[in-house]
Amino acid sequence: MDDNHRLQIAKELEITPKQVASVAELLNDGNTIPFIARYRKEATDSLDEVVITNIRDRMEQLADLDARKTAVLKSLQDRDQLTDELRTAIAEAQTMTALEDIYLPYRPKRRTRALIAKEKGLEPLALTLYEQGAIDPIREAVKYINEDKGVTTAEEALAGARDILAEKINEDAEIRTSIRGLFFQKGEIRSKVAADQEDQGAKFKDYFDAMELVPSAPSHRILAMFRGEKEGALSLTIRPSEAEAIAIMEKKIIKTRNEAARQVYLAIEDGYKRLLAPSMETEIRRELKKRADIEAINVFAANLRELLLAPPLGRKRVMALDPGFRTGVKLVCLDEQGNLLYNDTVYPTQSTKAVKEAGDKVRRLVAEYSIEAIAIGNGTASRETEAFIKSLDLPKTISIILVNESGASIYSASKVAREEFPDHDVTVRGAVSIGRRLMDPLAELVKIDPKSIGVGQYQHDVDQTDLKRSLDDVVSSCVNHVGVELNTASKELLTYVSGLGPTPAKNIVQFRNENGPFKSRKDLLKTPRLGPKAFQQAAGFLRIAGSVNPLDGSAVHPESYHIIEKMASDLKAEIKELLTKEDLRKRIRVSDYVTESVGLPTIHDILEELAKPGRDPRDKFEPFSFSELANSMEDLKPGMVLPGIVTNITKFGVFVDIGVHQDGLVHISQLADHFVKDPAEVVKLGQKVTVTIVEIDIQRKRIGLSMRDKAATKTPRPDGAKVKLNFGNSGFKR
Repeated sequence: MDDNHRLQIAKELEITPKQVASVAELLNDGNTIPFIARYRKEATDSLDEVVITNIRDRMEQLADLDARKTAVLKSLQDRDQLTDELRTAIAEAQTMTALEDIYLPYRPKRRTRALIAKEKGLEPLALTLYEQGAIDPIREAVKYINEDKGVTTAEEALAGARDILAEKINEDAEIRTSIRGLFFQKGEIRSKVAADQEDQGAKFKDYFDAMELVPSAPSHRILAMFRGEKEGALSLTIRPSEAEAIAIMEKKIIKTRNEAARQVYLAIEDGYKRLLAPSMETEIRRELKKRADIEAINVFAANLRELLLAPPLGRKRVMALDPGFRTGVKLVCLDEQGNLLYNDTVYPTQSTKAVKEAGDKVRRLVAEYSIEAIAIGNGTASRETEAFIKSLDLPKTISIILVNESGASIYSASKVAREEFPDHDVTVRGAVSIGRRLMDPLAELVKIDPKSIGVGQYQHDVDQTDLKRSLDDVVSSCVNHVGVELNTASKELLTYVSGLGPTPAKNIVQFRNENGPFKSRKDLLKTPRLGPKAFQQAAGFLRIAGSVNPLDGSAVHPESYHIIEKMASDLKAEIKELLTKEDLRKRIRVSDYVTESVGLPTIHDILEELAKPGRDPRDKFEPFSFSELANSMEDLKPGMVLPGIVTNITKFGVFVDIGVHQDGLVHISQLADHFVKDPAEVVKLGQKVTVTIVEIDIQRKRIGLSMRDKAATKTPRPDGAKVKLNFGNSGFKR
């Protein structure tokens, strides 16, 4: 890694250059981020996954910058334009924007007005005017009249000279930097309704006449405006005060007050309006989009992490119900491993006879399959199905739980589902997914494209490559944080284990099916085309319950087994005893096992794992029930206090499921009695909350909620303005 890059990244991330260099070396050697964060703490001085990911991303950005510098240098050299001064300036450019500003005057151009004027021989006139000497521009311009070149009057000559100056001013790096700063600091994003779009673009009504300041515009409003423009509903401009921009340029360029300076001033005005302002608007749009994308992707990633790490019910025998009215309720019974034992359809919302038959069948199946929990999808007819199940007087030990089914239909029609259940239709697969999602959200949700889970904000508007990478990082982080049971994990779950991927995961499952369960971690090396490097990266995150070596069921990496073996030997005990006897572990002297290659972080991690080997880091599952007072929007009244579950977190508020088939919005102003800058500071995805109904709009299917102690529709803001509950173009539906 380039020394300058190492120092730059260290400064930006407030870490040491040595840490940056260590991470770079580990990444270049093919180590994964989860592996580095968990098992190479000595090398990185215990950097976490977030910082390691930031180092990786910044390294790639700087590599792209270096590649662009190389291309620019080659272009200049090929055209004999490269000077020592240019070479130095390019080498010192810290950003892509600075580099492009340097290159702009030398970039090969199409036939611009300035180029045409130069072909007419007007460049000397332009440079003379730019000096702003005491000359008569008309008299000077007469010298350049040349009918053969198309210059027939002095005014034509001056117009051509101004075109040359306008382009020169536009390409001045110092001026571009100043005007760029003005756009960023004082730019105004103005949206207007496009012609004849009042009706078709009604969903963007909040932006028919709106203005946001560039430095403070919220990401969701930026993306909404851009979406409205893309769909033809809005017209959008991003500009600061034109007078202020021209004044900045005038101050830098105009030296005096005379007729030559007047010509230069006209060139400044033209250059700004025709060249510089559009160019800066293009840049600012790109930067605003990038900023909004980053924020939206971060929100999505944070929500996804909470969803994937939601508490699992665990290995229980589950009956799962996918509710419906006309088509009935699809019912499946699953064993402790999530295997399908039985499927059928019942009709508990139809005739009296059908309801009785459904009840008899459910009771029989609960007994026959020793059902311990019932999962009900939270879509259409969910509350009616829940009421039906609760009316059956089933054993109190059976938990009845509504499960968020977002994405279940995507899974049921996917290739993964067809491979798992080739002999069953999408309704059966969807019900199975609901049941498995209750048992282990992480293991089931990895089978679905994260964008289909429904916890994002404008996920279809942001950069899809950046979104996919961020979400893949989150899924990988969560899977490796929890750990994976090698002998029961699906191919999809194994794919996200550090060092594996689709092909090794497929080979592992195939080998397991052909040869039976793995008896130890080292047996993983028998898998075809799985080498030592992949084993090193993956082994610590894989668990084997009941292995001959008890450490195979823990997060201790096989490369550290010898340390524990020595601990046991020094204490004249078995490894199993270290896992079960706290008094033995207390006798371990940490300093005795620190070496040049094994430091305190690794020893502390080992001792922590010995105390709770293979423990699931996720929270304990707690059942939740909606209020029986509200089953639909028609049941709601302002002032009602209801329990709910946070289903989505955005920058403008949080969405809460209160059990009426339409999520309500707790606007950021209604989250707490104090001012809240970021909703994620107050709640997390999946959190159980209590909300007050503030506003109901049945026609538009909108519910306004509050989590304040004294719920109100109007809330004071720090700036004294009144807040109106405004859903805007949120893009969220149940």
